[in-house]
Amino acid sequence: MIAIIDYDAGNLKSVEKALKYLGQEVKVSRDREVILGADKVILPGVGAFGDAMGKLNSYGLVQVIRDAIGMGKPFLGICLGLQLLFERSDESPGVPGLGVLKGEIVRIPDGGGLKIPHIGWNSLKLRNNGKLFAGITGEPYVYFVHSYYLRAKEPEIVTAVTEYGVSIHAAVERGNVSACQFHPEKSGDTGLAILKNFAKLEG
Repeated sequence: MIAIIDYDAGNLKSVEKALKYLGQEVKVSRDREVILGADKVILPGVGAFGDAMGKLNSYGLVQVIRDAIGMGKPFLGICLGLQLLFERSDESPGVPGLGVLKGEIVRIPDGGGLKIPHIGWNSLKLRNNGKLFAGITGEPYVYFVHSYYLRAKEPEIVTAVTEYGVSIHAAVERGNVSACQFHPEKSGDTGLAILKNFAKLEG
């Protein structure tokens, strides 16, 4: 069973629907026992970094996330869920992130005629043989919605990059933790393949 962490974060239903389409058993929950009893855990998210950390703290989910990761369960952060796994964000100065991974979230720079937020399809350059991208070749297109992007401190954890005025770390993996800035649940066949790869991972 895959648990999707519910902290009022926006894109829960679309993630749940995509996983059910793939035949997965899914529970959307903020209950500690349900999340820690799951085989795999997903932290989705759309919205502001500071508000999201406030919700995770108020629902007592910060320790649940740390415990799930510590137990070795395959864990996937999506969009804001990726950003929350890192140390800090320009969007909410002074608000610490989960700090599970090293790096910071910074605003996409203005200029070059690019619209912010970045909304739409971009191609990925794959790196470091990410497990989420097994069987995916070339430079696949995926769907993004974001104004802030990841600068990871450890280049070896970066499994995909994209260009949007700057080089954006679009996906990362370390141990049992994976995360992507784009929305696999809205990225057509490529996104479904990524979610299928996640569902196959074993803790």
